[in-house]
Amino acid sequence: MEILERLEAIHDRFVEVGKKITDPEIINDMKRYVKLNKEYKDLEEIVKVYKRYKEVVENINTNKEILNGDDDSDLKDMAGDELEELKGLKENMDEEIKFLLIPKDPDDDKNVIVELRAGTGGDEACIFVEDIFRMYTMFFKEKGWKFEVINSTEGSVAGLKEIALNVEGEEVYGVMKFESGVHRVQRVPETESQGRVHTSAITVAVLPEAEEVDVELNMKDVKKDTFRSSGAGGQHVNKTESAVRLTHIPTGIVVECQDGRSQHKNYDKAVQVLRSRLYTIEREKLDSERAEQRKSLVTTGDRSAKIRTYNYPQGRITDHRINKTVYNLSAFMNGDIQDMIESLKMAENAEKLKQGETI
Repeated sequence: MEILERLEAIHDRFVEVGKKITDPEIINDMKRYVKLNKEYKDLEEIVKVYKRYKEVVENINTNKEILNGDDDSDLKDMAGDELEELKGLKENMDEEIKFLLIPKDPDDDKNVIVELRAGTGGDEACIFVEDIFRMYTMFFKEKGWKFEVINSTEGSVAGLKEIALNVEGEEVYGVMKFESGVHRVQRVPETESQGRVHTSAITVAVLPEAEEVDVELNMKDVKKDTFRSSGAGGQHVNKTESAVRLTHIPTGIVVECQDGRSQHKNYDKAVQVLRSRLYTIEREKLDSERAEQRKSLVTTGDRSAKIRTYNYPQGRITDHRINKTVYNLSAFMNGDIQDMIESLKMAENAEKLKQGETI
């Protein structure tokens, strides 16, 4: 099917969805309404390009008719010049549309919960969790995203054993999903007297924030416990049972939240994290079912996969999924990670195009 025909079919669907989201029956069905509203917004961008593209194609045809007609030579000269310009514009638009027709991940627009945990490497891994946490928060500030710590546990000597935070903004999951996996650091620890390079690792999990319409959570399946916070926060936190632990009995998932002063606030955050973890489990099941058809090298969803190495002696970062190495470690650790993420996005889109994945 030619690009114009495919765009016309998308335009027809856009008009159809636009009518549906004003239907009172659909408005009353929140799950359907949210889904259709999201589809409408996604198609809107393509429809805008379709209108420009259609105009370019029509102008190309008009100029071809002039060149083939009996009109005067001056008009033909103008038509010839304009035709070459329009052909170049159409070629550029063909490439732009190819990428626009790659189906978007339905979760790309969602906010996220980011969980960082120390892996191998003891105290050094805890210090690296804190380093990566700082790197992300500087990146979030640059993007204008809001973030809030949900839960944290300090390391026995320094750094953080684990930390979880909620991040809100525009297309947060679409950007941060590339960060899920094992991040490895190679450097000389401060405690190392011999100056030997050690290798430590941490895991990063990026969970799309699930709303009530995304996953059904039966609170009868959830056991709630309260306890005194062990984290920082002064006497108040340690003297009151404001920390909350939720256990989802069917799956055994345990969520703790202790960074807020209010038990009620901690409970709400814990429910939010639990819902997102359950949603991610369902999403990973779907991803594994699709894996036989297409295995993404960039976003596998496999949190045990080593995705990136931060080598301090050589001042370099290597992303193993796309074999990209950059020598700007200092800037990278200060939140300058956008270029790496853009490269990962491009690699995933190129992979999808290769597999013929289009709308």
